[in-house]
Amino acid sequence: MNTDMVMAALNQAIADRNNPKDVIHHSDRGVQYLSIRYTSRMADSSVIASVGTTGDSYDNALAKTVNGLYKSKAIDYLKEDWTGVNDVELATLEWVDWFNKTRLHNTIGYVSPFEFEKRYYDNLNPSGMAA
Repeated sequence: MNTDMVMAALNQAIADRNNPKDVIHHSDRGVQYLSIRYTSRMADSSVIASVGTTGDSYDNALAKTVNGLYKSKAIDYLKEDWTGVNDVELATLEWVDWFNKTRLHNTIGYVSPFEFEKRYYDNLNPSGMAA
């Protein structure tokens, strides 16, 4: 992993969410997340950094859970059908799309994370209401 790769992901996340302000970004202490370019981009976008401390019980817990699900569901399950790196990239994109936009999550009312976030923001700025 390098700074260019995580910069692309950060830029995509910011653009996909229409430049949200004061959201929290959690990461580990990898050099790519602590680079000057990355931290400057976060500051310029009003993204608040949350960097876990090494060895505490919350260090990377979410990332490790998501990575474990990705490995077991996308990588281990599908790898026999791949012929090259492009197949891995496509499988990853499809899995991330499913994880965020289709997967129903029981603790948020059996809706997808994408739908839950959309409802949240729709409730902040109700459209069509009389002034």
